[in-house]
Amino acid sequence: MCTDDGDVIYEWQRVANDIERRIRAGEIPPGGRVENERELADVYNVSAGTVRRAVRELRERGLVETLPAKGSYVVDVLPPAD
Repeated sequence: MCTDDGDVIYEWQRVANDIERRIRAGEIPPGGRVENERELADVYNVSAGTVRRAVRELRERGLVETLPAKGSYVVDVLPPAD
């Protein structure tokens, strides 16, 4: 997939960017649970592997924490936007 200016963007980046947008817009509040892998795969029409990579990116950006067998949650204090 390409952006309007011709840059290549991977599906996992598109998913991560949209979830970040939702977090920053308050659609998923601090402490709120991000949809599970299957739900996100259905919403974004992507594979589970793509969702896993997107969630990993959100962790690296400091936006979510993932708890084993519990899911991913928005951190209480968001880092500044780029």
